[in-house]
Amino acid sequence: MSYNCVVVLGPTAVGKTSIGVAIADKFNGEIISADSRQTYRHLDIGSGKDLEDYVVGGRAIPYHLIDIIDLPDEYTVYNYQQDFYRAFKDITSRGKLPVITGGTGMYLDAVIRDYQLVILPENKELHEKLMATPLEELAARLLKEQPNLHVMSDLKEKKRVVKALEIIEAKRNGEVSTSIERPQINPLIIGTTLPRSQLWENISSRLRQRIDNGMIEEVQQIHDSGIEWVRLEKLGLEYRYCALFLQGKIESIDDLFNQLFIAIRQFAKRQETWFRMMEKKGVKINWLAPYSKECRIKEAEKLIETAFADRLFVKK
Repeated sequence: MSYNCVVVLGPTAVGKTSIGVAIADKFNGEIISADSRQTYRHLDIGSGKDLEDYVVGGRAIPYHLIDIIDLPDEYTVYNYQQDFYRAFKDITSRGKLPVITGGTGMYLDAVIRDYQLVILPENKELHEKLMATPLEELAARLLKEQPNLHVMSDLKEKKRVVKALEIIEAKRNGEVSTSIERPQINPLIIGTTLPRSQLWENISSRLRQRIDNGMIEEVQQIHDSGIEWVRLEKLGLEYRYCALFLQGKIESIDDLFNQLFIAIRQFAKRQETWFRMMEKKGVKINWLAPYSKECRIKEAEKLIETAFADRLFVKK
């Protein structure tokens, strides 16, 4: 496979951004964020934007899909996929290497496995006919329509094959269109995580630092700007629990810390479960050894140098 981008994924608090930025710095790349809350303006401390991390040796590493939308607007997976395609095409058109970094599993999966997110007109007859057809026949039909299909594991999922064929038929009839041409995404996927004890320690220290740096005050300011508590709670984790605290539904900062610490740990476990699911569906993730950040960066660089051996022009 000829790779054309790098993905750095993993659970929260493992240093994905630092690793992604180091890769972008060495290989003439630009970051595309895959974080569902960093897309929103003013969600800074709670979402962990840490924009200072995008500066290496005094040089700013360009980043995309951060601070692109305001609350209370909703940003969907479809929105992310369309914006990702635009950013990807822009970066590659300038001879740069896209480095996708983040932990929002559905955002990553949507571009890695090419979710076909369009609004389809209802065609009950076609749907029932396709669902009644054996998977092998459907897969052969899809391959005939899309001979360059690059996620072959999708052929094993009947619902995805049926959806793809429904989209093809709707496009043929002029009943649906996508807002942007879908570029070919061939990612070298690098995963990084840490032993649970180290991960929990990182989550704890980072949470304490965010509280000390004004995370609660940030949530109060967002509410004071006109954003309702219910919208903040929908954002989850830091924003949900801080909103509950500010409404008097959590009694003390100690209770806030303890409840949020447990919630973030559970979230990290769900992220790891999502990545395992991706692997089961045929996505190849090259997991880095859980050593220091510096060691993981070196290991990632070696993976990239090997994978892009025929395309060293991506290096600085």
